[in-house]
Amino acid sequence: MPTPHISANVGDFAETVIMPGDPLRAKFIADNYLTNVKQVTEVRNMFGYTGEYKGKRISVMGSGMGIPSMSIYATELYRDYGVENIIRVGSCGSIRDDIQLEDIVIAMGASTDSNVNRQRLNNYDFAAIANYELLEKVVSTAKRLGKTPKVGNVFSADLFYVPEFEVFAKLEKYGILAVEMEAAGLYGVAAELGKKALCLLTVSDHIKTGEKMSAEDRQLKFGEMIEVTLESIL
Repeated sequence: MPTPHISANVGDFAETVIMPGDPLRAKFIADNYLTNVKQVTEVRNMFGYTGEYKGKRISVMGSGMGIPSMSIYATELYRDYGVENIIRVGSCGSIRDDIQLEDIVIAMGASTDSNVNRQRLNNYDFAAIANYELLEKVVSTAKRLGKTPKVGNVFSADLFYVPEFEVFAKLEKYGILAVEMEAAGLYGVAAELGKKALCLLTVSDHIKTGEKMSAEDRQLKFGEMIEVTLESIL
């Protein structure tokens, strides 16, 4: 039955869902990478689709921006639609000199300033980490395709416009690779519900230098990340 935020029926989603933040990017992935595509939800214009990639049934759906939005959709997909794996594909901002625009970052772990995972664990710290099986498949697939992803810890920020810019220097000191806004929430939901999750990111901005990808570059380079993700699912 439909949930408050997803209008699909049971069985409409595949076991694995790819989740970009932007619902229009979900549509782009469905239109350009999948065959036999069916739109399964459109509540609040958060589009979701199910189709096939090289014969493998796969779904793709937007998550919206931020941990609260991601947490809502991930919870309903895992809990109500039998989804086992969610792979976030998104953008991030690098805070390191050795990670440049267009690099692919894979979030082995996700630190955060959000309190959501502390709420889950009686105010104790929770190590928000990716599922190793998904992580291993994606890393090996990326290398097979000639990519050299950066694998490590990212920071999931509650605020896009951070008021204290100095925090990025401290994050860099502790080995954080990049900043994004959803991974820690996704990993927390997956842990709570006994499911699997992973987050892949393309560096679209460099926080230290102010460099930014053009719109054309975003489309091209995000395609590389999507290809790695889809091939890993096979």
